[in-house]
Amino acid sequence: MDPTSKAGQNPKPMIQQTRSHLLHSNLSRAFTKSSILHPQQTFTSRLCAVDQPYSCSTSPSSSSANMANKSMPTDSSLPGENFEPRQSSTSPDYKPDPSKSLPLSPARQRLVDDILDLYSCKPTIEKVKRYTSDCVYDDQFVYANDRYKMAGQWFALPKLFTDSKNLGYEVVRSDREVIQFKNEQSWTFKGIPKTAVINALVSLSLDPATVDADFMQIKYHKDQANEKDYSHTGLGFSFKKWQADEVVKHMDGEEVKAFEADKGAGKEHVRKHGSGEEEGGAPRKDW
Repeated sequence: MDPTSKAGQNPKPMIQQTRSHLLHSNLSRAFTKSSILHPQQTFTSRLCAVDQPYSCSTSPSSSSANMANKSMPTDSSLPGENFEPRQSSTSPDYKPDPSKSLPLSPARQRLVDDILDLYSCKPTIEKVKRYTSDCVYDDQFVYANDRYKMAGQWFALPKLFTDSKNLGYEVVRSDREVIQFKNEQSWTFKGIPKTAVINALVSLSLDPATVDADFMQIKYHKDQANEKDYSHTGLGFSFKKWQADEVVKHMDGEEVKAFEADKGAGKEHVRKHGSGEEEGGAPRKDW
């Protein structure tokens, strides 16, 4: 996969939009629990069901304020919840400029390449092992708090989409704690003649135990497609967590079963922030 390939190479019609705009598109269908067995219907329903991640209490939690002002832990034994990156933005536009991308070491480049392959519907057991067993994956549609649930999500993507291509990325942060990049991805739906292009900010919090290793691992993976961070409260969050808990139950492939032991990985309570903005421990940045 060439990360700098152009959208014009895709023969299907493209729609340039952020994921928030996509939430309001004409792709909505009714969501029922049984639709989890019909992936294209499930994803369509997810698009219209989760536009509520910030309908929450207005008082920030003390843990949120602390998260905004401290470094990531250095103790790898702590579960993924402790490694959440928090940030909001002055703009919802995360379109990457690859020419401005920060250089990466070979080990870090291999990590980013594996994550881009996962986004591009090319999951493998080895690529999912890029995450620690107690990792967290957090985006507008999903909150998966172990590697077993995350494997269910990555291996479900080819059932939802006929194609997904990386159209470019720009690394904006790379240090001992986090690799962060703007990402542009096209998604072609199964059963729906439409391709959507989505820009997002991807933040990968690194496992302190493997940060200097050849095979680096991730403690927390966050994907933000608009200017707000996630509050982890309200109906939107309840749906995100339920979706991650349920999808994996219907993924019976050997690739997902390879991570079944991770169901028992260490977990802590969900960090509830009260807001997806600065008062919720998400300092505003100009990207």
